[in-house]
Amino acid sequence: MKILITGGAGFIGSHVVRLFVTKYPHYQVFNLDKLTYAGNLENLADIEDLPNYVFLKGDIADETYIQETFKQYQFDAVIHLAAESHVDRSITDPMAFVKTNVLGTVNLLNAARNLWKDNAENKQFYHISTDEVYGSLGAEGLFTEQTCYDPHSPYSASKASSDHFVRAYYDTYGLPIKISNCSNNYGPYHFPEKLIPLAINNIKNLKPVPIYGKGENVRDWLFVKDHAAAIDLVFHKGRVGDTYNIGGKNEWKNIDLIRLLCDIMDEKLNREKGTSRQLITFVTDRAGHDLRYAIDASKITHELGWQPSVSFEEGLRQTVAWYLENPEWLNHVTSGSYQTYYEQQYNR
Repeated sequence: MKILITGGAGFIGSHVVRLFVTKYPHYQVFNLDKLTYAGNLENLADIEDLPNYVFLKGDIADETYIQETFKQYQFDAVIHLAAESHVDRSITDPMAFVKTNVLGTVNLLNAARNLWKDNAENKQFYHISTDEVYGSLGAEGLFTEQTCYDPHSPYSASKASSDHFVRAYYDTYGLPIKISNCSNNYGPYHFPEKLIPLAINNIKNLKPVPIYGKGENVRDWLFVKDHAAAIDLVFHKGRVGDTYNIGGKNEWKNIDLIRLLCDIMDEKLNREKGTSRQLITFVTDRAGHDLRYAIDASKITHELGWQPSVSFEEGLRQTVAWYLENPEWLNHVTSGSYQTYYEQQYNR
């Protein structure tokens, strides 16, 4: 089987690529990534020389390139993770999110449809999305697969649009698709613009840890390796045309999460307890900031047997330990030097 994984040099994508390359040596795994600021091939240095792994540098928004790539490699399946994903960046530059998340997805759908139009048996287009498409919850309730879409940011609006296109290609053209919507991921290799890796890096360097508003926003946190395992299950056992919500069953207010993280960091760095909490700094809230996300993952649990493997506290400890044990990776990312890795490794 030839599988195209888009965005495979990113945070979640690199975990999915590693899992598929190592678990399924009989699959040929193609990692297509544009290598924007969030794409880091150092994330995959441990598997880049394996015989069933191929890296392709390209842009899903380039229609001609995508059509030619599908024609050249004859993919049997697509796991589509490539996306602009940072809400703050979407507020600053919404068009970048339209180009990648909407047009890029449609380019991939068209290429898959063209390639499989005569025989779609055992083919699939698996689209990875987010719980943010559902909008914001109050103090009660959970997002289910039947929750109506209500996006509040340019990022979530672009992902909602891509979800609709994927379903439309199933209904209109019979393209074999699957969709999953996940909650906030955390874990190793996370680019340090997002809350947890940003806080780890700032605490390590005794810099202020910014928290939006009063830190009352609630998120459901999913360990990235558990997400990769869920993607594996949906890909192999999920129903064609169906949607699966993937959540960590770990709801935390941002302020409570950061306080726990501060205490773990103090312990790991042998600092006096309470030292890192003094770094917490409240900043002006994000425009359109959703109050609460929480996923009902009972469908994937009951149908496919998936469960989170670690508690949030344990996953957070593993995450902190990884960042402290891999200072070179973090230094490369924060300095920007990781962006030269492609030239060093692939332009020899």
